[in-house]
Amino acid sequence: MKLHLVSLGCARNLVDSEIMLGRLFKANWTFSQDPAGADVIIVNTCSFIESAAEESIDTVLEMAALKKQGTCRRLIVAGCLPERFRENITDALPEVDVFLGTGAYDKIIQAAEGTLDETSTCILPDPDLTELQHQAVPRATSDHYMAYIKIAEGCSKHCTYCIIPKLRGKHRSRPIDDIVSEAGSLILSGKKELVLIAQDTTFFGKDRHPAVGLDILLERISKISDDIRIRFLYGHPESIDKAIIRTVDAYPNICSYFDIPIQHASTAVLKKMGRHYTRDDLYDLFDTIRKTVPDASLRTTVITGFPGETDEDVRTLLNFIKEVRFDHLGVFTYSDSEDLPAHQLPNPVDNDTASDRYDILMAHQAEISLLNNRKKIGNTVRVLVEEGPKKKFLKGRTAFQAPEVDGVTYIENCFEPENIPVGNFLNVKVTDATEYDLIGVPL
Repeated sequence: MKLHLVSLGCARNLVDSEIMLGRLFKANWTFSQDPAGADVIIVNTCSFIESAAEESIDTVLEMAALKKQGTCRRLIVAGCLPERFRENITDALPEVDVFLGTGAYDKIIQAAEGTLDETSTCILPDPDLTELQHQAVPRATSDHYMAYIKIAEGCSKHCTYCIIPKLRGKHRSRPIDDIVSEAGSLILSGKKELVLIAQDTTFFGKDRHPAVGLDILLERISKISDDIRIRFLYGHPESIDKAIIRTVDAYPNICSYFDIPIQHASTAVLKKMGRHYTRDDLYDLFDTIRKTVPDASLRTTVITGFPGETDEDVRTLLNFIKEVRFDHLGVFTYSDSEDLPAHQLPNPVDNDTASDRYDILMAHQAEISLLNNRKKIGNTVRVLVEEGPKKKFLKGRTAFQAPEVDGVTYIENCFEPENIPVGNFLNVKVTDATEYDLIGVPL
């Protein structure tokens, strides 16, 4: 039997998709690149913001049309979309055979085979009561040289703009030994970069008894092999501590890369968002990182257009961005929904104003990124080569370029076909730079 899976949304969703594929492959299913030729189509959805939910629905409808035309017998929709809209979604999307919530991935084989013993087509077990991922669960990783490791599930914070605790439950950290075991297996399989992820990655282990921090996990994984690199994404200003920062500085194979979404820099807006820190706290945090890790690369994301955000709040945020000079910064416009606490806040910002503010913030960050990148011209950087030549360039990433969200490094191809160094680290001299990408020659 053949299956086709579409994975939408973040890296956490991708891990869930890889686990579903691993279970199905173990049950002797095979993958079809063409959804029209699949017996079963699975769409693992995202509904974090309105545009993500719309993309998920559009994709489901596209796959439903293929189901009518091709060999597909079952269409399965998994993940955050059914978890957020629950049983109401069955009437809205009658083309779908089974909906699996975020706590129902272990039922994917029965859903594909049509052997579920359920009275409803929408299966929504309580995410807080479902078993955490563990190393022994089959997983089909989608990248040859890099893998994400989900170290925790859910979130126990209550940001007023965020639906994740409702979709994923409270924060639950995996046992550290299980994560280290998974990391070792991935390294043995040839992975050169491991990326630790969770909704609040820097809160890892603080919910366990006895508590164990992300610093200990990073240290243990770093000692498995010198010939890998490790990074973590989705840190939080409230949970990152000095022990984590010092550990990054202490181990050369841990990327000096800090992804810490701040969401805003106006203390007034942060308070409305349910974020329990101030602008001054953020200045102190990034100052501490740069003093402790002199070569640190900083990434953040911010939200503009939040209810009650004023022009003065935006100026505060813009000045903060100019002063901190992030290496990478993403901007989102606030996405409203009736099931968010922020929906009740007064003084909503209209879409045109939010869009204008987005453009202003991104334009200034583009200037900062270009200047930061041009400072690297003439430097030697270590690049993980991930793609062979397209025209005359190879493509890879440095320690300060995370997968999917940052730019890449293009490397002039000086290699014979049999010696293309894909999957290996390569020293590259930077010769040029754009706002997001580097260009260089191999040494």
